[in-house]
Amino acid sequence: MWNQESSPKPKHEGTSQMHTTGPAATAGRPTEERRSGVWLGKSVVFKGELSSAEDLTLDGHLEGTIDVGDHSLTIGPDADVRANITGKVVIIHGRVNGKVAASQKIQLQETASVDGELTAPKFVMSDGACVVGRMETLKSPIDARSRSEVPVTV
Repeated sequence: MWNQESSPKPKHEGTSQMHTTGPAATAGRPTEERRSGVWLGKSVVFKGELSSAEDLTLDGHLEGTIDVGDHSLTIGPDADVRANITGKVVIIHGRVNGKVAASQKIQLQETASVDGELTAPKFVMSDGACVVGRMETLKSPIDARSRSEVPVTV
């Protein structure tokens, strides 16, 4: 019969408890170290086509295109993005130069600076955010063909 006393002890005994659910568990990270989505730090410089099948946070410099599909994209306060962006929800804290299209919402924080075209069914714009260009509000997130333009003067 098997003796519980002599069974090997886990190596992480005495440390924080490891959880074994979710995709990050295979990497062996404690819960407090897991991130929901991908994060590109401010030292990252990327040129080209970036696509993600999960939420993405960008704090670096990017030139090209960003497509997060049915997920959210957060442009951090240190980010400098020169790209056309598509996603479900786009939250901007930093600088963006290009077209931004969201199927659900675009949120501009007080440190946001956008030079280009913004298209979404909903907009949230904090005091201090700067937009040079055009904002276009879709009547519904499903039918992108029925549009009503909202002229923006900044």
